[in-house]
Amino acid sequence: MRYKHIKKDLFESNRKNLVKELKSNALAVVNSNDIMPTNSDGTMRFRQNSDLFYLSGVDQEESILLLCPDFPDKKYREILFLRETSELIAIWEGHKLTKEEAYEQTGIETVLWLSDFPKIFNMLMVMGDVEYVYLNTNDHYRAEITVETRESRFVKWCMDKYPLHRYERLAPIMHRLRSIKSKYEIDLLQQACDITEKAFRRVLKFVKPGVLEYEIEAEFAHEFLRNGSRGFAYEPIIASGASSCVLHYIENSKACNDGEVLLLDVGAEYANYNADLTRTIPVNGKFTARQKEVYNAVLRVQREAFKMLKPGEKYYDYHKEVQKITESELIGLKLIDKKDIKNQDKNKPLFMKYFMHGTGHQLGLDVHDVGSMYHKMQVGQVWTVEPGIYIREEGFGVRIENNVVIEKHGIHDLMKNIPVEAEEIEEIMNSK
Repeated sequence: MRYKHIKKDLFESNRKNLVKELKSNALAVVNSNDIMPTNSDGTMRFRQNSDLFYLSGVDQEESILLLCPDFPDKKYREILFLRETSELIAIWEGHKLTKEEAYEQTGIETVLWLSDFPKIFNMLMVMGDVEYVYLNTNDHYRAEITVETRESRFVKWCMDKYPLHRYERLAPIMHRLRSIKSKYEIDLLQQACDITEKAFRRVLKFVKPGVLEYEIEAEFAHEFLRNGSRGFAYEPIIASGASSCVLHYIENSKACNDGEVLLLDVGAEYANYNADLTRTIPVNGKFTARQKEVYNAVLRVQREAFKMLKPGEKYYDYHKEVQKITESELIGLKLIDKKDIKNQDKNKPLFMKYFMHGTGHQLGLDVHDVGSMYHKMQVGQVWTVEPGIYIREEGFGVRIENNVVIEKHGIHDLMKNIPVEAEEIEEIMNSK
């Protein structure tokens, strides 16, 4: 295992919190993700269903968690089903969890092989006074689901086989629970941020005119992997010059030229938890006067945004305030004229030419983590704070992004140790 052992207390606590939210005489089922195919007999690397990992800590394919908290026989109130291994599987794929190892990892006493699932599930459904069945779906507001998942196949099968049960959505409950991070989860997120910091400091020493974007990507990958991360939390953005104005530039194939800025939107994964960092640096180690002027404007916006984040704040109210601050900075940069503000199209304000995306999102087991953007912010949520100014006509953009925890009075910045001042970045880049 790449990451340090996670105590089963975390997963036991997460399951207890879920059970409190279920109706009486309920059963809940969560399936692992599929191993996704590529071409020929190839597959992508396995990535666990975040909900299953959150509730069990199991990072293995073909796994099912079943919770039936009111069942008369206690041994069937929590059941983990695993793929049964064999000598052949061990030779070709390596070690799979034993029942004993699964208990130590999850705290679930009843661990059965997947082949037992149909019989056990049917027993619970027809003999256990089960009235409500909670099924899981990917209800993320940004999700565009075009590939049928293991979870969605199970939903179809279950509702077809047992049409007279009452079905409930598990996703809204999981969104509420996962949105609030425990101290243990915050520690894991901090580890992901610390690994990201090491890689960023490495890159600051590496970047120089003529280097290729993918060579910088390789430096990040090297540092991530040697520190226990499986790699990038998301496709990295290594965007030099005019590409720094392309919000989701992931080609990473160009040369970094003298005098350009380099926008780095990169984060490490650690134990399935994710960091999400953005910094903008000068390729030659020295910002031009104009680049530094824009950079410091974005940094001021971020610091004002930090002051606004607190329990009870609503994201969209906060975002509107950040837009107003950005608008003021754009006037100071002479990118928009103050006298034109009064007559601007309210549906397409002038600032949107230079700042066209959100100020942040929740972060956790998913980079764009679950949780409502409309509810008030709560203690324990982790948000990204990522203002930006993109000046296409001048050929460069600046974005700065940190990950912060909402606390009772303000925030805790998980990236407070990562260089962000323009002068500090220049100093590191030019030191031996």
